[in-house]
Amino acid sequence: MQPSLFLAHGAPTLVTEELKYTRLLAMLAAKLPRPYAIVLWSAHWESRTQLISAAPQYETIHDFFGFPESLYEIEYPAKGNVALALQIRQMLTAEGISSEMDDHRGLDHGAWSLLNLMYPDGDIPVVAMSVNPRLTPEEQYRIGRALATLRRENVLLIGSGGTVHNLSKLNWSSAGVARWALEYDEWLAEQLETWNTEALFDYELRGPYAREAVPTPEHFVPLLLAMGAADSGKKARLLHREYQLGTLSLSAWMFG
Repeated sequence: MQPSLFLAHGAPTLVTEELKYTRLLAMLAAKLPRPYAIVLWSAHWESRTQLISAAPQYETIHDFFGFPESLYEIEYPAKGNVALALQIRQMLTAEGISSEMDDHRGLDHGAWSLLNLMYPDGDIPVVAMSVNPRLTPEEQYRIGRALATLRRENVLLIGSGGTVHNLSKLNWSSAGVARWALEYDEWLAEQLETWNTEALFDYELRGPYAREAVPTPEHFVPLLLAMGAADSGKKARLLHREYQLGTLSLSAWMFG
């Protein structure tokens, strides 16, 4: 059975960088059973209704500005899986969760940057999923839980975002980590490892420096989705954590 994963996608340049984290992603893909398909929630695809990609072939979306030209030349030629997308919609409907299909959107950098590092050949079908930041944490968790049985069908579920993601507080002169970012991540790790959903669902009030770490929820939501997909086992393991520019966390969590 596949685990579910939460993976930080960092800055768009991550896909071109040699870091401990990028090496970890490549090694992780090599160690996991080769998945039949990948279902990925990206923080960079926001919608009011849960959207499920039914694109048979993805275009690569370069949804960023002002970066080196080489980034805009990267293409990730992943195919979709319409049958799996329809199955996902049926699974969500069975749990009373509304959703819609989308057959035209490509893969944003929250999706293709990670997939390029893990499966550079782009030969595993992908079903991209949107996130709805307006839902409560409990509702996010429930969406992930609704798709949990896909893991038994050799489908790898990935939430792509960032536990600490505040672009206004990046420290361009520091290679270390800000104390407040580390304190929040350490609090978060304790809640995840003990599967304390009560505290996690109230992270905005209970988490130290939560307003600084999570000023907007869209990058945190994929963590709750990936966690929900492992509700039956309730096991969390931190695979890696480092930081870019003092506050941008690069963390990898495995659930299940």
